[in-house]
Amino acid sequence: MPTPYLNRELSWLEFNQRVLNEALRDELPLLERIKFLAITASNLDEFFQVRIGGLMAMRRSGMKKPDASGLTPTRNLAALRERILRMTTDQYILFKETLVPALGKAGIRLLAPADLTIDQSTLLAATFEDQVFPLLTPLAVDPGEAPPVVPALNLIVACRLLDSETKLTRHALIPIPEALGRRVPVSDEGSPHAFLLIEDLVASHAARLFPGETVAATTTFRVTRNGDIAVQEDDTIDLADEMEDVLTARRFADTVRLELRADAPRDLARMIRDVTAAGSQETYLLDGQPGLASFMELAFLPDFEHLRDEDWAGQTSPAITPGASMFETIGLGDLLLHHPYESFEPVLRLIEEAAVDSDVVAIKQVLYRTAKKSRIIDALIKAAENGKHVTVLIELKARFDEARNLDRADELQRAGVQIVYGVKGLKTHAKICMIIRRESGHLRRYVHLGTGNYNETTSRLYTDISYLTCKQEYGNDASLFFNAVSGRSKLLRFQRLVPAPTVMKSIVLDLITGEAERAKQGLPARITAKVNSLQDPDIIEALYKASRAGVEIKLNVRGICCLKPGDAKYSKNIEVVSVIDRFLEHARLFHFLQGGDSKVYLSSADWMTRNLEKRVELMIPIEEPVLKRRLIRILDAFFQDNTQASLLLPDGTSRRITRAKGRKPFRAQEYFHQQAKKAAKAREHERAMTFEPHVPAV
Repeated sequence: MPTPYLNRELSWLEFNQRVLNEALRDELPLLERIKFLAITASNLDEFFQVRIGGLMAMRRSGMKKPDASGLTPTRNLAALRERILRMTTDQYILFKETLVPALGKAGIRLLAPADLTIDQSTLLAATFEDQVFPLLTPLAVDPGEAPPVVPALNLIVACRLLDSETKLTRHALIPIPEALGRRVPVSDEGSPHAFLLIEDLVASHAARLFPGETVAATTTFRVTRNGDIAVQEDDTIDLADEMEDVLTARRFADTVRLELRADAPRDLARMIRDVTAAGSQETYLLDGQPGLASFMELAFLPDFEHLRDEDWAGQTSPAITPGASMFETIGLGDLLLHHPYESFEPVLRLIEEAAVDSDVVAIKQVLYRTAKKSRIIDALIKAAENGKHVTVLIELKARFDEARNLDRADELQRAGVQIVYGVKGLKTHAKICMIIRRESGHLRRYVHLGTGNYNETTSRLYTDISYLTCKQEYGNDASLFFNAVSGRSKLLRFQRLVPAPTVMKSIVLDLITGEAERAKQGLPARITAKVNSLQDPDIIEALYKASRAGVEIKLNVRGICCLKPGDAKYSKNIEVVSVIDRFLEHARLFHFLQGGDSKVYLSSADWMTRNLEKRVELMIPIEEPVLKRRLIRILDAFFQDNTQASLLLPDGTSRRITRAKGRKPFRAQEYFHQQAKKAAKAREHERAMTFEPHVPAV
């Protein structure tokens, strides 16, 4: 009997369903529901680009070997299409029948061209002429010539044109530049936030683009192309040039999805399928306008705070002394920050202080994804301009951030930063920064290690852990790490840090096996882990063996989970929960009981084969007893959640955990927020009660 293994792609879709379930909740504020719906649509965009694109390439190559769940690429694609069609139907029913009417009642009106008054139509005609018309570039569709290449993920208005003189018809396409946005404000006394969709405005005035022709019919569509195009590094001399080629290739890649309105005229639908080379299996007919992800902007409209969750501003950690140098603060003891409940500001401050501190000699950092307007980048540039030796490994292969990272690398290089373009054959996903400072005639290393990117924007939206230390063992390991990735040498075993792809997987397997051995001896044995995804077959097999040995295993898996819970033979001692709430769960944390001598780690890596074998990652042991206990409490809180947690079921679906009768509601994210507020308030009160005398100058 084969080891039970859930399909990776179907498991991901069930995660997206849990996100959609939040949008379906009547008790959530309206704009929060809009946000969750937009997230599900954005998630699907990426899923098609990467996972569906990859499976289609496998099918074209003739691959018939089943995956670990027993599905061939062809059978997998069929199952995925069936599941996605159900999900898409649910999205549009929710949007059209529930959310749009509710928005209208709240004063946010989505208007159709037929709803406009004469005055509104006149004003919008002027808007089109002044702000839209100059940016449009129509594409002719000539049956005798090669079809035009339409941009991926852009809205396209397709037109049937009738020549006024010859009475002949032809077709044309009007791509709508993303810079125009989705909403066109409409002056409306009854609603301060009435708007028309940009594609409706373009369709209504398309005749301006085709003098002498009548626009007989229009429809809107959107194309998704295969984004699963990798760099061929074996013969790559200049990785930056190679990445430019990859970005170009994506624009012309095969169609993996055509989103087409179900009410599109037949001739336009046929033409669109021909132009995009989309077959019936790639075509998704929609009961509404394509591109639900763009409605995310509605969630952040001003003046509608009452339709959103209350703001949970990040608190200042009690360990951070206002006005004190971050170097002094870290020197007093290791810091652990739980973002976004505790602000990411201390991490930014550390790097900004280092940029101007005359005692700082060097800064070394790995950047995977950064904010659009990045204080980190600005600080590193300033540091280089101030004469610091700055080395940045910037990962050009960070999917869908390649173009931004190319620009960042160029910007840093011009400032004098030494740039390393990742490691050949691997993605560098580790989150590490090392600052070298001269103190009392010696060099001291300050290290930041974390689970999240150096991105101040996502640090307010994702839950992550930061660990800051100046302990010598961690500094030594950080130096060895940077020497390895910049010098392309081997990542050997360090004193403290556990790197992938060299030793992390084997150590995790040893830790799991160690718990199993203790269970067999009748000793307490427990594993608690929090990951975004669990897919690696070796890890899953080891967890099954540990479960059969009697180890109590609690897993908090946000997204993909290929381990089958609830199997009497393999996983009777394994509980898997998933928490979907206002912040995206992103931290990876592991606790192995070790007979009472707990081993606790945070990590940049999920338990996926790609992370453990194909990426440069770091797992960080936390040894300070106070910090270990705090991380264990964080882990345990997710298994107390009876508000936002779902229990994963044996078939891969999930069921929302309901509160037992008499039990108080417990919401992990709210608990962390309240704890951070209490700690910050207590520290503020303590400082207010502490009198610091003025001492005469000597």
